[in-house]
Amino acid sequence: MENEMTLSFIAKTENERLARMVITSFLSTIDPTVEELSECKTILSEAVTNAIIHGYQEDGKGVITVSAKREGRMIEVVVSDQGSGIENLELAKEPLYTTKVLEERSGMGFTIMETFADEFQVETAIGKGTVVRFKKVFQAVRPLTGVSSV
Repeated sequence: MENEMTLSFIAKTENERLARMVITSFLSTIDPTVEELSECKTILSEAVTNAIIHGYQEDGKGVITVSAKREGRMIEVVVSDQGSGIENLELAKEPLYTTKVLEERSGMGFTIMETFADEFQVETAIGKGTVVRFKKVFQAVRPLTGVSSV
């Protein structure tokens, strides 16, 4: 493993931005494209938001842990909580399914995460929490061609 980090924070909506900022800094050394960085931050944001809203029912008391490992241009991120767990994971993964209809939730979180990740897994247990794990491989840095140095 080339580098790793762990961040734990209270399950408050304002801390979702903190998680995004930390992952951006962690990835800066591999010089990702704007699109790659945006996709990684979106996956992380969806996982953290799900933990806050669904895992802890926005109680502001639980703890979310984000850990990341980087090997070359591949990152593995794990977002875990000790919240309520997901009652029916297969149903929760269905596009447009949400348990928060009155809160204008789109039900696209898992679909978005799976689309942007190269590998994606969810483990959950009722009353014990949920772990979201994803891997993303970033493209090799390409040198500029056709540019002369003066």
